[in-house]
Amino acid sequence: MKDIMPLSEMPTYRGRREAPIDFDRFWQQQLADLPKSFGYTLAEKNFGTGDIGCYNLKFDGTNNGKVYARCVFPKNSKNFPVIFRFHGYMGQVPDWSALFSYVAMGYGVVAMDVRGQSGQSIDHGTFNGNTVKGHIVRGMIDGPDSLFYKDIYLDVYTLIEIVAGLPQTDENRFYSYGESQGGALSLIAAALNSRIKRCVTIYPFLSDFKRVLELGNTSEAYDELFRYFKFHDPFHESEEKILSTLDYIDIKNFAHLIKCPVKFVTCLDDVVCYPSTQYAIYNRIDAKKEHFLLPEYGHDSINVHLNDYVMNWLMDTNIKVSY
Repeated sequence: MKDIMPLSEMPTYRGRREAPIDFDRFWQQQLADLPKSFGYTLAEKNFGTGDIGCYNLKFDGTNNGKVYARCVFPKNSKNFPVIFRFHGYMGQVPDWSALFSYVAMGYGVVAMDVRGQSGQSIDHGTFNGNTVKGHIVRGMIDGPDSLFYKDIYLDVYTLIEIVAGLPQTDENRFYSYGESQGGALSLIAAALNSRIKRCVTIYPFLSDFKRVLELGNTSEAYDELFRYFKFHDPFHESEEKILSTLDYIDIKNFAHLIKCPVKFVTCLDDVVCYPSTQYAIYNRIDAKKEHFLLPEYGHDSINVHLNDYVMNWLMDTNIKVSY
């Protein structure tokens, strides 16, 4: 089912719920509680790739997580910009070769595996309640400090800090980019870490959970919420408590923290991350921003022209799109 909200209403829609009163303080404290310095390992892979350096980056995350990222850097270069590339829900970092195009332009790229999904990052956390399916529900019955995605967001912040400490990178030219869950994490990177100077987000996930419930969005990405209520609380007696907890990881509630320019892509046929839930984010961003609408696309892989646009936005290239 398509989003039932008329497109004419979406430019003023800001979501069904407001951020908790202590939202900013909560996240300031989460960041303050992180270590003052981060231990990590950075191991080069000998792939015979000449001037392209490939590295495995590993570090300890919060709640006993073990986080893995791939770094592809131009060898023998100094002060190069870095793009942080985030993957979609249940996915993993791209193949090494898929990251090489960034280096050809003089950029480094860092791609993090979200713990507990398909890649090499490891989730060692323990959670009460229903964890049969999905990551949104993990920890939600115990309150915001226990949320699984809280730890993922802190992984994103930590990753950026570690890369900023590498002597060859230019911490004043860090950019974030992703689609779906990756689009959400791209926004989180910009919201929580001021080192991010440009952000590209494509149909971001994890927004406006009350609206998701209203629309009956039982797509793979959100089905876990409906399973929770169906099997654990069919009368929705705990709905307010649950939503009050999820408010702390709702992407729209981070939008006001973003200070860098944002390019935002929404597909109007999206039945996974409904357009209204994306507008709820976009309409709360106070920084310089542009919204690009794709009327014929849903939650699809967009292989026509979009990669050229993204390169232009992130790398100041001037690729001409031909029609």
